[in-house]
Amino acid sequence: MTIHGLLPLAPLAAVAMVSVAHAQAVQPGDLRASPERLVQAAVEGVIGTIQSNPDTRAGDLAKITAVVQKQFLPYTDFQRTTRLALGSAWRTATPEQQQQLHEQFQMLLVRSYAVSLAQLREQNVKFRYQPVKSGSGATDVVVQTRVINNADEMQIDYRLQRTANGWKIYDINMMGAWLIEVYRKQFADIVARSGVDGLVKYLTTHNARQASDA
Repeated sequence: MTIHGLLPLAPLAAVAMVSVAHAQAVQPGDLRASPERLVQAAVEGVIGTIQSNPDTRAGDLAKITAVVQKQFLPYTDFQRTTRLALGSAWRTATPEQQQQLHEQFQMLLVRSYAVSLAQLREQNVKFRYQPVKSGSGATDVVVQTRVINNADEMQIDYRLQRTANGWKIYDINMMGAWLIEVYRKQFADIVARSGVDGLVKYLTTHNARQASDA
């Protein structure tokens, strides 16, 4: 899926988000949870629900999207993702524009995850989580994961920031490309041509079209 030139890394990242194992109970905002355990909980919690529900396992996209919204979003900070992807355009946007951009970009990311998970809901893919290489006082870390599917293996990296509400996922790296870096360039091109309002309209139109096609 493309957005007239926008490269969706979120669907690619979701390819890695499949595991039949159930993560230990780690709730969003658990200040005691390590970054690795939080990523595991976010990823495997969603997959466990999708694979255990007949409707989502059958591919009901609306219900898969609802699972992602309910269970994955609390582990993320997509407002930070939006702010960093917009760069200087975020600082010049009005509060109303910022809210619209956050809502529309988050909607795009959530649906991208849901579409990918719908395609992979019956696959048996396992994860290995690498220990974080940083000190106990770190506030920004990368969790490296290995995704194993039969004989195939790939690496997916999740970047998290420590917040007052615990660790939050805000960026994903697959095949050497960070989501924020890719979208930053593409958003900048759209803003240069059409302004911030143009980007809001662009994302809103795309999301509406995708919803109508569901």
